[in-house]
Amino acid sequence: MRAALAALIISLAAAPLAARDFLLVPPIDCDLGTDCFIQQYVDSDPTEGVRDFRCQSLSYDDHKGTDFALKSRAQMEQGVDVIAAAPGTVRAIRDGMADQLVTAENRAALAGRDCGNGLVIDHGDGWSTQYCHLKRGSVQVRGGDEVASGDVLGQVGLSGRTQFPHVHITVRKDDAVVDPFDPDGTATCAAPSTETLWQTPIAYQPGGVIAVGLADAVPEYDAIKAGEAHAPELPVDAPALVVFGYIFGARAGDILHLRITGPDGEVIDRAVDLDRTQAQLFRAIGKRRRDAIWPAGTYEGTATLIRGPEIISTQRNVVEIR
Repeated sequence: MRAALAALIISLAAAPLAARDFLLVPPIDCDLGTDCFIQQYVDSDPTEGVRDFRCQSLSYDDHKGTDFALKSRAQMEQGVDVIAAAPGTVRAIRDGMADQLVTAENRAALAGRDCGNGLVIDHGDGWSTQYCHLKRGSVQVRGGDEVASGDVLGQVGLSGRTQFPHVHITVRKDDAVVDPFDPDGTATCAAPSTETLWQTPIAYQPGGVIAVGLADAVPEYDAIKAGEAHAPELPVDAPALVVFGYIFGARAGDILHLRITGPDGEVIDRAVDLDRTQAQLFRAIGKRRRDAIWPAGTYEGTATLIRGPEIISTQRNVVEIR
């Protein structure tokens, strides 16, 4: 998987600092852009506003790290490794916290333990990395252990203060937070940083489709986030056909284009206007069955995120009607 990751994240938009000794690999063993994605970056706005290193909205106030997210809780339950981003010595760990979504009821109990299960690695020369939200019982290292770049530390989880499965990595130099996408803090809106701490440059994705699926009714949001909403098969007498698009990084003014085609051509096609900037959301459209049965065969659902004249992301999925 790591070889596939390296092939996918190459971009000419940014390059590692040639003269810098401290460089990183992504802290997660997945195919970035295919089965994982960066949900949020370091907040570079010193005020109460929010701005990532590209002057966009993929962050939240005072966010001190980069969030590498999975597409569903089902993926988390299967197990995705968190890996050391650079060689060093494990300085501290925590394990044993439950994997659960933060709610109004449990938020107070998480005070001071927002990171959940995790660890800190000391890389020398003032550099350190912190890894948060690991799965309970998955941490494989102990304080004092020496690790190499790419060594398994644990698995992605839902511990601490989080709403989705991901690993949060904070990079520090002499205890000050460093954005690995803008380590010198010189990026401006007119001139994004071209130098990073990543060994292999990671392309900036300003939002995208996390998943698309088909069902016989509008699914519950929790089922979508769990990865359980898509129906690979439906009966010919299904009451309706619904396509949903689950996306991240939506901005007010975006369009989510949803479409279903089947053996007889187009079933439904609609552009849904998005009126709010949101970290994650879903939208769905559907059509009720009007005839006695649906024509048997393969039906394809498509979700496309559009921003102005640009297609940001598109995904497809299919259901067999038998």
